[in-house]
Amino acid sequence: MKDKKHIHLIACGGAAMHNLCIGIYLNGHTVTGSDDEIYNPARDRLKKYGLLPSKMGWNPSKITKKLDFVILGMHARKDNPELLKAQELGLVIYSYPEYISKHAKNKKRVVISGSHGKTTTTSMIMHVLKKEKMDFDYMVGALVDGFDVMARFSDAPVMIIEGDEYLSSPIDRRPKFLHYRPHLAVMTGIAWDHINVFPTFKNYKKQFQLFIESMPKNGKLFYFQQDKHIQQIVKKVRLKKSIPYEAFDHEIQSNQTTVTTPQNRKVNLKIIGQHNLENMRAAFLICQELGISEKSFFKHIKSFKGADRRLTTLVKTKTSTVFLDFAHAPSKVQATVNAVKTQFPKRQLIACVELHTFSSLNKRFHKEYKHTLAKADRAFVFFREHTLKMKNLPAFSIEELEKAFDHPNLTVCTDNARLLKMLNRFKWQNKNLLLMSSGNFGGLDLKKEVLKLI
Repeated sequence: MKDKKHIHLIACGGAAMHNLCIGIYLNGHTVTGSDDEIYNPARDRLKKYGLLPSKMGWNPSKITKKLDFVILGMHARKDNPELLKAQELGLVIYSYPEYISKHAKNKKRVVISGSHGKTTTTSMIMHVLKKEKMDFDYMVGALVDGFDVMARFSDAPVMIIEGDEYLSSPIDRRPKFLHYRPHLAVMTGIAWDHINVFPTFKNYKKQFQLFIESMPKNGKLFYFQQDKHIQQIVKKVRLKKSIPYEAFDHEIQSNQTTVTTPQNRKVNLKIIGQHNLENMRAAFLICQELGISEKSFFKHIKSFKGADRRLTTLVKTKTSTVFLDFAHAPSKVQATVNAVKTQFPKRQLIACVELHTFSSLNKRFHKEYKHTLAKADRAFVFFREHTLKMKNLPAFSIEELEKAFDHPNLTVCTDNARLLKMLNRFKWQNKNLLLMSSGNFGGLDLKKEVLKLI
């Protein structure tokens, strides 16, 4: 490390921030951090590297002129005492995407954007590049098999970045992906999300236009050609190099997905779902741009199992599989439900989705979920009234939620014990269970509870 820094992270316990913390530390810097609450897996992972704060809470005495700079997480507020102290001392304050942008300034930057599929597409690229022994940095939104951390910072010439459209920090209201200015970019699709900061779809869609406009003149964009919203933006922006893509040709036999390569070879995959075959095409195009041959790509991608909590198999028997997925936004829920039902057409599908995010718990947004669970034979929607109150959102009735989802066999639960009791009534032969949430269904140990069911 030529230029070792002392860096302090405010709100270091978040999903991205704790991985940033570890990644920076592993790059040789001195790292400290603070947060008012840190839950697992972040807690144990920070502890493993000696980075867990000794006490929870904000401590302005940690903020001194000896710090080279501060990185501010989205979880902090504008009146955070450590932030106020840093501003008082005139310290440089970065949001985490600003820091990534600073680190990747002289690298080839690859950014994966879109309302859905970002993590999986980014993970596929990382998987192939690692198998090819390429040197690269990365920032991704989930743990990937074969990688110890979700962020790497080094002297590598390339950085692969999952480009999130959410805001950068409490004092930097720009979407994260506007910092990156990618040489190569993917846009997987646009479906309204984050209603708390983008109150209309028009406003949300505009951010993706700004993202394309932020690319350098020689940048190259790969976009999913069947998304009409991206088509409209691409026509408007007229980037010099914008290339549409679609899913690889494939077939499903005996629950096995087999893809046909451009050279007409057949390759069996471990992943399932039309949406993942679309993601795979995007990953293929990026890998080709980075010098990976078609033969090498398919040699490596057939061993890709998916990113953590992206159609992860929790339990599997001869006649049943339990999947866990991060899906919570409408487009993600629909794609995931359709993937499992298409893969196992002869099995009944029991689908459970937890409403946990600000958007999913906002009654104005519920109409976006109409028919997203349509392919499920039996559906459950779970939410906690406590979470609703914590987010200071107006209450809604179970009847309103049932009407919004519009599924003939839907049950709404607000008590996870009741949900488990209802699931326990099923005979699980020739049935699959799909659990979808960005949370954990009110604190359940999902693997443990599922083992009791199946």
